[in-house]
Amino acid sequence: MLRSAQVFTRFEYRLASRLMQAPWLEGSAHKRRLTMHLFRRCANAGHVDALSTYGVMLFRRGHTARDKARGVRCVVKAAEAGHPEAQYQVAHMYEHGCTQFARREDRAVTWYARAAEAGHDGAAQRLARAFDHGELGLPVDPERSRHWQLADDDTAIAARQMTSMPGSAPALQ
Repeated sequence: MLRSAQVFTRFEYRLASRLMQAPWLEGSAHKRRLTMHLFRRCANAGHVDALSTYGVMLFRRGHTARDKARGVRCVVKAAEAGHPEAQYQVAHMYEHGCTQFARREDRAVTWYARAAEAGHDGAAQRLARAFDHGELGLPVDPERSRHWQLADDDTAIAARQMTSMPGSAPALQ
């Protein structure tokens, strides 16, 4: 992709993110269409964050089975590209099952572990809870549960340090 196209895609992604979070025109069909259009353009350009966000939006808000299936494909593509939130979403889909995925606890554990290792707090918490209670086909193992709780704590500490560092850029929402 050309450098100017990458810059424009990042700009469109930020614009779509801000528009989605803006309190004005809450519930507006026009705002929703514009936001989806911007995320789709960015996802088609290969922006991994946009691919994840667009996929989740399609999966959760899509009106047709085709929309939901496309959303799942986008989320899986972002997860395979290493996006932690997308990895967490794929794990959640496998854990609970959906039209596109049969319920598979082994795959859910794999994706939760990938997301947790990439720093996703929710995935580390879910694995810790699964080892505490013997869920997702895992044995009760307090030591592994503690490992994932510590991983979650380490991620939280690192995030606090990053936000308190002078000169650090604000996190995009």
